[in-house]
Amino acid sequence: MIAATAVIAATSWAAITLDIPDWARWTLAGIAIGVAACLILAVLIGPAARRLAGERHPLTEAELRQMTVNERVEAVNAARHTLIQAATGLVVIGGVVFTVQSLWYTAQTLETSRQAQIVTEQGQITDRYTKAVEQLGSSKLDVRLGGIYALERLAQDSPRDHQTIYDVLAAFVREHDPAPSVNKLPEKPATDIQAALSVIARRTHSRDTGNINLAEVRVPGAALPQARLANATMYNAELTNANLAEADLAGADLHDANLTNANLYNANLTRADLDRTALSNANLHRANLADVGGYETDLRSAHLEEAILTNSYLTGPNLTRASLTDANLSGSFLDTPNLARANLAHANLTGIEMTNANLTDADLMEANLTRARLTTRGNLADANLSGAVLFDAYLAYSNLTRANLRGANLTGANLSGANLTDANLSEADLTDTDLSHANMRGADLRGADLTLAKLYGTDPAGRKRHADLSGADLREVKGMTPEEIRKVAITDGHTKFSE
Repeated sequence: MIAATAVIAATSWAAITLDIPDWARWTLAGIAIGVAACLILAVLIGPAARRLAGERHPLTEAELRQMTVNERVEAVNAARHTLIQAATGLVVIGGVVFTVQSLWYTAQTLETSRQAQIVTEQGQITDRYTKAVEQLGSSKLDVRLGGIYALERLAQDSPRDHQTIYDVLAAFVREHDPAPSVNKLPEKPATDIQAALSVIARRTHSRDTGNINLAEVRVPGAALPQARLANATMYNAELTNANLAEADLAGADLHDANLTNANLYNANLTRADLDRTALSNANLHRANLADVGGYETDLRSAHLEEAILTNSYLTGPNLTRASLTDANLSGSFLDTPNLARANLAHANLTGIEMTNANLTDADLMEANLTRARLTTRGNLADANLSGAVLFDAYLAYSNLTRANLRGANLTGANLSGANLTDANLSEADLTDTDLSHANMRGADLRGADLTLAKLYGTDPAGRKRHADLSGADLREVKGMTPEEIRKVAITDGHTKFSE
């Protein structure tokens, strides 16, 4: 027992204090554990077993001589059985220790191999990256193309280098597109430039750790359908006639970019920066421009059919002749917009606010302008608002000269001080509408419903051009008596007054 204790102490001390390899340290620890296990086993099957059996001290010589032959045989057999059990226990303990050490050694070997493999792979990736970048600088087109596609494959194989690789490709585009001194740009990008753009556009953008920088690139006619360019930096980019159909440009910086005639069908431009962006004649059919911001954005003749512009904030946008049929502009704010001759038929303009709006000759047929606010004297001269919904709309002091509001719903609308000269309001619903101080000279209100309308200070006549109220419902109007109305407006037997 003393020898075993000494072995345990010596191996434990050596495993803890000596500067030896890990495998040797673990071997000494295993020896210590094995000897300790043997010692414990010996105690259990020796003294401990006798004490449990009620034997407080070893048998004397006299006690042994008193034993019969059968008892001695049984004692020997019991001793042998105990030794066999002890040997079996030692084998099991040794096997466990050996197995543990083998597993540990295997794990260490695998970890070492893995680390070596990682180092090797990183070295290979570095070599591949260096070679691919060198290829980008080649004077031969096919070599440059090889470098571009090699970098794409490398980005797939090494997520850690993803952002660096696409930054390099973006820089390649910026440095190899036509210089600013070139006035006449090609109709489409060079083959290698287009290849680099295509690779950037289809990258796994979820691995991005930064924004793609394509600022000031000059690539008219670029083919980038379904491009993944969310939050990309693209200011001052030249992208006329580019194909960006169904592209993701959410949050992209497009200020001062030129996208004239570009195809942005069903593109995602939510939260994009459109300051001074040129989008004239661009195809934005079904595009999502929700929450965009822009100053003096050029959208002349742009195709915005079924587009979403909810909660957009545009200052001074030029939407002359733009097509916005069935577009959704609810909740938007348009400061000094030019919508002259724009087509807003069936558009949703619920809650929109427009200051100093120019809607001259615009088509707003059956548009929904519920709770819309056209402040600071909006110009709707010659606008077509037939069948439009203007429930609770604010059109005070707006110019609606010759506007077509036939059948429009203006219930609760504020038209105080508005100019309705020669406007067509026949069969319109003007229930509870505020027409105080409005100019209605020559206005056509035949069959209109003016129940509860406010007519304080209203001028329905001038220079013998009376408003036509034939068949109109004027019951419970406020501000003018039936006699006063008959003196300054055209009425007939079908005109209804309060009794």
